[in-house]
Amino acid sequence: MIVDHRVYTVRPTRVADWVALYREKGYPLQERYLGRCVGWYVPVEGRHDQVVHLWAYEDQADRERRRAALYADPEWQAYLAEMKRADLLLTMENRILEPTDFSPVP
Repeated sequence: MIVDHRVYTVRPTRVADWVALYREKGYPLQERYLGRCVGWYVPVEGRHDQVVHLWAYEDQADRERRRAALYADPEWQAYLAEMKRADLLLTMENRILEPTDFSPVP
């Protein structure tokens, strides 16, 4: 198993707007194509302009297959265009993580 760990940095004071747009239009599509969402988080302390979410995959090939299908969907492309027009996102980082041999697997 691998986990795609993503951190989005959003314009200051606009996290709620970004989350609302994602919840309405992005998440249903990602849930359909990507499968297993491990978690979606907003900060309580620390940087208040970042959002983190985690998606689990069988392996890198599974991740690539699922993400290719997502990107091929015209609804996803429309969502990305709407996000771009909203101009809420500053940066995105992602890391591919694998569990240690003693990690509880979600």
